[in-house]
Amino acid sequence: MSTVSYGGREVEAARVQRRTLTVVVASQVLGGAGLAAGITVGALLAQEMLGSDGLAGLPTALFTLGAALTAFLVGRTTQRFGRRTGLAAGFLAGAAGAAGVVMAAVTGSIPLLFVALFVYGAGSATNLQARYAGTDLARPERRGLAASTAMVSTTLGAVAGPNLVEPLGEFATGLGIPALAGPFLLAGTAFLAAGLVLVVFLRPDPFLLARRLEAERAADAAARETRDETSETSTSDDAAVDAATPAPGPKPAPRTGSGAYVGATVMVLTQIAMVAIMTMTPVHMRAHHHGLGEVGLVIGIHIGAMYLPSLLTGWLVDRIGRTPMAVASGLTLLAAGLTAAFAPGDSLAGLIIALALLGLGWNFGLIAGTALVVDATEPAGRAKVQGTIDVLVSLAGAGGGAMSGVVVAGSSFAVLGLSGGILSLLLIPVLFWARRGRPGAGRDEIGTQEEQRT
Repeated sequence: MSTVSYGGREVEAARVQRRTLTVVVASQVLGGAGLAAGITVGALLAQEMLGSDGLAGLPTALFTLGAALTAFLVGRTTQRFGRRTGLAAGFLAGAAGAAGVVMAAVTGSIPLLFVALFVYGAGSATNLQARYAGTDLARPERRGLAASTAMVSTTLGAVAGPNLVEPLGEFATGLGIPALAGPFLLAGTAFLAAGLVLVVFLRPDPFLLARRLEAERAADAAARETRDETSETSTSDDAAVDAATPAPGPKPAPRTGSGAYVGATVMVLTQIAMVAIMTMTPVHMRAHHHGLGEVGLVIGIHIGAMYLPSLLTGWLVDRIGRTPMAVASGLTLLAAGLTAAFAPGDSLAGLIIALALLGLGWNFGLIAGTALVVDATEPAGRAKVQGTIDVLVSLAGAGGGAMSGVVVAGSSFAVLGLSGGILSLLLIPVLFWARRGRPGAGRDEIGTQEEQRT
């Protein structure tokens, strides 16, 4: 039986949670600057090196496939060794990928470009997985806010990155490196710094601590149950009770509630719609004679909308519920798709509105889906489930990125926008179907498993 009181455990968890959020915020600021490079100029670099618009979506597909593999590996590594090891390794791999992209641009090697973009995806996946570190020790009613705190801190680096495209291009040119590879110099440095921050400062590990505290609570509950049963049994019946008591069986596998599947569906659909439209926006803008500075502005505002509203979104997810915010995600993404489809190609304002709505809809869906997944899982198996779900999210993004170039080459950017908007509407019937047969769900069963265990 644990010697740590329930109150003592809560105090310890709260103390480590505050430290964890501080460290995660620092790493996310750096990681945000790293992920912006691929979003802003990845498609343009591929277009320049390959000489084809139809393959311009390939970089997004490659680094999202790399992100899928990384999400799987980070989830398994975290389950065994903790958040610090899993996240740090992912960021360091992303730094290596960014360096590989720069080398590919310098040498003109397309095979190296493909491999490096795949590895670069590790940084993107890790940046996204870091949101779970903020929820490991958070109380059930504050999980949306905890995830959003980790996400909002990405904003500073993610918004600054695209707006440094031109200066970084000039800096790269001065070094004899192609201008479009300049942002990847920043990405490599930023991912490396993010990994080092986690290695040095993410102690104690929040996931390992959450798992230990959960085991202690379970042991305490089992001990209390044993004492209660013993007190109700007379001394003369002890031998008979012992003889009738079955031997302890194997420890049951951690449960995964249906909310995890719903949360996964929300994140997958929002990822497809967001990545597809976002990937081809720079190519669409260049085709309508927008400069790199304008491309950087639009993508910067888009990424800001992806992360900056996170604190408000997290509060709303905790306050009004996971499902209403997921529905809001689908409607916002529909508005983004319609705006992208019907805004004139030479209208900078129209593209800014479309991409801002696109980022906001993704933000709503990701935070609502994340909270649903954490609510429906137990610490003993949570990291593996989270990693598996993020694999699906990354694969969805890869598919959206790869198909976006094909759709635009075969039809138009307007058709792509309409397709993404209509796809996002699938969220609504999925959510209401999932809620059928769950009367009294209230605020989406926030913390149901935790309340049952306590």
